[in-house]
Amino acid sequence: MTSKQRAFLKGLAMNIDTVINIGKASLTPEVTAAIEEAFNKRELIKVGVLKNCLDDPHAIAEAVAERTKSQVVQVVGKKIVLYKPDKKNPKIILP
Repeated sequence: MTSKQRAFLKGLAMNIDTVINIGKASLTPEVTAAIEEAFNKRELIKVGVLKNCLDDPHAIAEAVAERTKSQVVQVVGKKIVLYKPDKKNPKIILP
């Protein structure tokens, strides 16, 4: 992903709400499944890491991206933005 594409996705992510929150149990298989389900409905999702989660948000972002075969757009504080294009009908066309 180029920096121009990443900047474009960051702009789109500003207007979306957090879809999934990761709590003190950290990254469980259930959370990963919920993120996969969210990718079935949308291509760009925002994940929140709650205060009671002791893991590093950057490490969580990399683990989620690897497990869901998505890409990390950005990690700001405790918010993670992930992108996974729809193979059949992409809604977001990257520049």
